[in-house]
Amino acid sequence: MKREEAESILNDLVDALASIEHARWSHWQRYVHEHASKQPDGSLLMPSELVGRWERQIATSFEALSEREKESDREQVRKYLPIIAAAFSSKPSRDGSDD
Repeated sequence: MKREEAESILNDLVDALASIEHARWSHWQRYVHEHASKQPDGSLLMPSELVGRWERQIATSFEALSEREKESDREQVRKYLPIIAAAFSSKPSRDGSDD
């Protein structure tokens, strides 16, 4: 595949992948809000144990995460793969064939 073809495919993927990212972010925010206490001024008060866990995860490289935490990240990435695979498989090959 030529560089120009790859760049074209990747550019076409931006909105499809951004849609997945927005769904992922919305799901996460819903989770955060469900575990927080909404204050009279509209701010959220987070339980200290969640804050501590998330701060530890923020400061931890992927390689150093627990296997359960790694699998959670992998699960999110797998949501992107069908769109990426479809984008590359739907483009004709350089010789004009579809295989």
